[in-house]
Amino acid sequence: MTALETLTATEAAQAVPVDPARPLLIVDVDEVLARFMEGFGTFVGRHGYEMRIDRFALFQNIYKVGAEGCVDMPTGKALFDDFFRDGADDLQPVEGAAAALERLSADMTVLILTNAPDHGRSARMGWLRTHGLHYPMIVNSGLKGPIVRDLAARTSGKVGFIDDLLPNLESVAADAPDVVRFQMIADERLRPYAPTDPARHVWADDWATMEPAIRAKLLA
Repeated sequence: MTALETLTATEAAQAVPVDPARPLLIVDVDEVLARFMEGFGTFVGRHGYEMRIDRFALFQNIYKVGAEGCVDMPTGKALFDDFFRDGADDLQPVEGAAAALERLSADMTVLILTNAPDHGRSARMGWLRTHGLHYPMIVNSGLKGPIVRDLAARTSGKVGFIDDLLPNLESVAADAPDVVRFQMIADERLRPYAPTDPARHVWADDWATMEPAIRAKLLA
């Protein structure tokens, strides 16, 4: 584990390398770089549960196999914690993400900003490296607006932020309104249930659409 990975999100936002003259792209992991719902479903399936996606939720989509009701919060939280500790190998990369970021990184600084439990730091960084995503990673907790604001203050270039969750996008809009916000949800099953606001946050279904949208907003 590198020194950066051991810092708090606030400390890392000041320590992470940011070129003050280049655009900055801040990228979430789950449903942007990694197919989280698919991987989590595979993981819980090995433990006697199944994922039935019929709402924009996490634990409320997990059921004991054959059960009518979803799992309770403590059970869902235990599965979630175990997944971040032991389930990284179940995650598949979002198609085209690594190649798109490699191309974009020639023209801008790329950082990873992920919400993950502290015990999942090492596994998450290992997964990123395994899939060719060799960018500094900041582990956050809670809404991302304050951290994005601190990161954006470190460059005179344009700044972009990609996330799957509308609350994080709205948080960035409130705390760092000049940051261009992009939303992506890779899981096609989850996408129809997701809260979105395309008038405020640029929507893209995939990286074939996301990459040119980023270029148009940050490099124009």
